[in-house]
Amino acid sequence: MNEWESLRGECLNCRRCALAETRTNVVFGEGNPQAEVLCIGEGPGEQEDLTGRPFVGRGGKLLDDMLEIIDLSREKNIYIANMVKCRPPQNRDPLNIEQEACSQWLETQIRLIQPKIIICLGRIAAMKYIRDDFKITREHGQWFERDGILRTALYHPAAILRDPRRRPETFEDLKAIQAKIREICDHTY
Repeated sequence: MNEWESLRGECLNCRRCALAETRTNVVFGEGNPQAEVLCIGEGPGEQEDLTGRPFVGRGGKLLDDMLEIIDLSREKNIYIANMVKCRPPQNRDPLNIEQEACSQWLETQIRLIQPKIIICLGRIAAMKYIRDDFKITREHGQWFERDGILRTALYHPAAILRDPRRRPETFEDLKAIQAKIREICDHTY
């Protein structure tokens, strides 16, 4: 068994925090584990918990549409994961203790994938994987380098569904991501 499958097996049996008591499924992640681009969300919602797949509800459909605009898809050239692998009750933000208990899984995924670009989906992920005082309304679409990886943040798809006025600026952010991918990634996108 390779390291990726071993990690997946361990993660699917995780009992490190109280979220293990209420989950239906662990949501390990989905996509191409050799992708040069990694999307990170904060945690699974109801549909994700039921299916064991990340971003499959209304927000997930919007995310797929957003990625398609810039020639990315989970079937080919991107990997999508969450900071926490189990659904927080009532879709609340993951608690720090839950984030810490789960951080090893995503950190190991990042190490194995070795992405050139990380796209944080929403404020919570950006505060963990870009900078702890990240302001999504001011800094979305800006580039940051950390640990040799370029990072940026988009509004979370659920936030765009709640406030469609964010769509034009998100489209601009997506086009900037596409340009950066073309500039620094090896594979043709």
